[in-house]
Amino acid sequence: MNLESIDFKLFVETDNNPFILFDSSGHIIYLNNAAEMLLCYVGTKELYDLTLTYAPKTFGHKSTIHSLEYESFSFYSLMVGYETDEQIYLRLYNKPLVQTKISISNESLIPTDINTILEANITLFQLESNAAISLFVDQELPAFKLDQNYFSIMLRKALSSFINSPSLSVVLKLIVGEYILIDDKKHQMIELILKAPQRTIGYDEEINQLANQTHIASSIKPETIKFQIPLIL
Repeated sequence: MNLESIDFKLFVETDNNPFILFDSSGHIIYLNNAAEMLLCYVGTKELYDLTLTYAPKTFGHKSTIHSLEYESFSFYSLMVGYETDEQIYLRLYNKPLVQTKISISNESLIPTDINTILEANITLFQLESNAAISLFVDQELPAFKLDQNYFSIMLRKALSSFINSPSLSVVLKLIVGEYILIDDKKHQMIELILKAPQRTIGYDEEINQLANQTHIASSIKPETIKFQIPLIL
């Protein structure tokens, strides 16, 4: 097999583990999609400083078991490597999620394009808010079964808690390599992350209740709301 004909960059680009290539001044030369999403929540300098801290003393590569938390991102290990003095890379490895086994009724689940529901609710949100919205979504997500009524209500409540914020970051992505067990069948998960510098907490209890009713895992923090949604095809 001729390895020169293989586009290895494609594998790096679609990897769920963040990969960043820096120059010797700490500027980013290249980053994959996962790293681009991570940079919504942590600065370039902090990641470059982390890279230098765990870099090997000589040319080569070094892996280190080290727990890292950046808002909704959790990593258990990192790798740093360089072959010249001009470039150095950082790769972070996601913590695996604990498998959960649940049972769910399909009666209220309807095939749904989650991007369409998200865009519609963001449009409604913008009618009442002046927040500058940063949107990073996976347009290739397939339609899947979802309780549209409960999900839309939950999403409206979640967005409303950011109504007075000057900005809002919205990330929608497929969680690669992790799944949830529903009726003994494996299902991948989609993650929706809402983050802003300002948030009201009046809807928090209701958001959690709505998430539980739709078997969606919710995580609510002072500046962030995260949902993990079963991808039921």
